[in-house]
Amino acid sequence: MAQSVQDRVIAILAEQALMNVSEVNLEATLDELGIDSLGLVEAVFAIEETFDVHVPFNANDPLDAQFDISNVQSMIKAVEGLVAAAANNPA
Repeated sequence: MAQSVQDRVIAILAEQALMNVSEVNLEATLDELGIDSLGLVEAVFAIEETFDVHVPFNANDPLDAQFDISNVQSMIKAVEGLVAAAANNPA
């Protein structure tokens, strides 16, 4: 059975946080998960590779990105939007 976007994003974040997926709360911030700026960049790369999308993310100023990283749920929603857009606009 194929994993959902949510499951895959949580797995990526759990790997970066060195946590079990069951420990990742949807309302948790990256800070609360212990994901630092390098972990965030690695998570963004993993998301791009996993979903074959381009994440509009500014590593120099993550808070100014067009990719909501305020919590796990917002990241999932952003990735779902990127996946849907990619499906509607194949390269």
